[in-house]
Amino acid sequence: MFQTGHWHTANTLATPDTPLYSLDLYYQVREDLNEGPMLHLRLTGTVAGKRFSEEFELHRDTAFNFASVATRIAQRHGLPTNRSLIMRGHQEYDLMFEDIRNKLGLASGEPVNLDHVAQDRV
Repeated sequence: MFQTGHWHTANTLATPDTPLYSLDLYYQVREDLNEGPMLHLRLTGTVAGKRFSEEFELHRDTAFNFASVATRIAQRHGLPTNRSLIMRGHQEYDLMFEDIRNKLGLASGEPVNLDHVAQDRV
């Protein structure tokens, strides 16, 4: 389920390969005095009954990578490594991606500072 600033996903049927999980990803743009606009995200939820919450920030030019970073965080907390957060909800992901692009004023073809890629690895 997607609403601007929030995306929810859940697996309500456990299998031998995938535990039950319920995850919420919240995001907003914050202005950093040194770095400029940053995408602030908070991933919270449960995987296999274990609760967690983590916050992270991505630079404006690397914000497109939010799903990869969020998936790695969920995997650290028990989501199987062969599982991605966007596999099932790709339409919702597209809406969220477009919302983030609009909030950050991003346009296709803008350059990416490779130092930011290294800094934004969570």
